[in-house]
Amino acid sequence: MYRRTILAACLSFSQWISAATYALPEDGSNLVGTIHYHSIVAGETMSDIAKHYDVGFLSLMAANKGVDPFLPPEDYVLTIPSQTILPEVEYKGIVINLAELRLYYFEPEKDIVHIFPVGIGRIGQDTPEMTTKISQLRKNPTWTPPTSIRKDYLEKGIELPDVVPAGPENPLGDYAMRLAYGTGSYLIHGTNKDFGIGLRVSAGCIRMDPKDIDWLFNEAKVGLQVRVIDEPIKVALEPDRSVFIEAHEPLTRSDGTKKAMSIPQELEWWLEEYGISDRIAKAAVLAQNGVPVEVVPAMEDLE
Repeated sequence: MYRRTILAACLSFSQWISAATYALPEDGSNLVGTIHYHSIVAGETMSDIAKHYDVGFLSLMAANKGVDPFLPPEDYVLTIPSQTILPEVEYKGIVINLAELRLYYFEPEKDIVHIFPVGIGRIGQDTPEMTTKISQLRKNPTWTPPTSIRKDYLEKGIELPDVVPAGPENPLGDYAMRLAYGTGSYLIHGTNKDFGIGLRVSAGCIRMDPKDIDWLFNEAKVGLQVRVIDEPIKVALEPDRSVFIEAHEPLTRSDGTKKAMSIPQELEWWLEEYGISDRIAKAAVLAQNGVPVEVVPAMEDLE
């Protein structure tokens, strides 16, 4: 399966479809998308390429460790992290995996998933894990800067108004979806800035690219379930008995700690049962490159 995926990616990388929309696998698989490649053109930056493929900036860097993000070498072939293992959750509503900086929207009654890169809370203003719902949809929202943000701006010599009106100066962009968590201070929103997608830059809200939030806002309804998780390691046991693991760098939290990174116990037991080395799985966990890595090739006849 993995070899077929790579071959398809090599043949199709120049014909990219920007929307990361996939039919949910019907055969028990939880692997979607294909790995794509991009040959760098003179003058391109990693930020340009991330926007073109609608993937997160940090995700692109993780998949291409050691490449200068501002001056990548011309003709160097980048790996585009356009294949992913679906999180082990109910395929319902919106699911945000903080460790991936990705948002999954499972379209109701269509067995389709849409995947978007997102920005999340910076260290010290972490986006919390939660299971909640959308409580409000606001087009052209105003922004009331919280005390913490007002203080940050004052330290830079900028005094914010009590309320920032809708428009090009509003950091929420054109759309905001309020979450019914806590006091309702967390939003999924757009942005008026040309950066921050796929980065830890917000004050705790989930930030989306303007074109992505434009689409999602018009699909979402008040009451839609939203689940925020933090799972840096995902595993796929495919119908042909191939096994994939996807590892992301764990988030540094406000207290300076990170989630421990190790092969999931269930995978360890499975490998031990069939006498398969865990060497590749351990290497993938250490690499944390954010793309599915084949740990075990297809074994149709495995008993």
